[in-house]
Amino acid sequence: MGDFWVFGYGSLIWRPGFAHVETRRARLHGYRRSLCIRSFIHRGTPEHPGLVLGLDRGGSCVGLAFRVPGDLHDEVIAYLRERELVTNVYLERRLAVHLDKGETVEAICYVADRTHQQYVGGLDPAEAAKLVSGSNGRSGSNREYVFNTLEHLEALGIRDHWLEEVARRFDT
Repeated sequence: MGDFWVFGYGSLIWRPGFAHVETRRARLHGYRRSLCIRSFIHRGTPEHPGLVLGLDRGGSCVGLAFRVPGDLHDEVIAYLRERELVTNVYLERRLAVHLDKGETVEAICYVADRTHQQYVGGLDPAEAAKLVSGSNGRSGSNREYVFNTLEHLEALGIRDHWLEEVARRFDT
């Protein structure tokens, strides 16, 4: 099997956790970055769920594409499934992403399952900020997750106005 690509739009940008030989800025059309997944484990609890990012329908999303050597396919796919499919709130898809120099490649993407009980789409920034503000889980503070994502997006020159507005509304 040849090399393959993985698309990151949230924590995969700043903590991919798998070996790769190339990283490229990429855009996925038809999906946008959204705090649309209730987190009961990593950034919240069942009593006080937080929110984590998912790829939700509509718009487009700029992130990073990671090229993985084909001989690591089984290992990396197993890692990604263990990481992303803990509660099956994401659907694993192979979608076309457009790399920074015009090339289009197929990449593994984890998109939000809108039928899953953890899906909570359509929140406005104030609602999202309220849910994120006081949530903590196994992987830490939900606010820290949002700030870390924004910090890394900014370092890459990627703007996410909706996520920035959520962060501005913390504790207001």
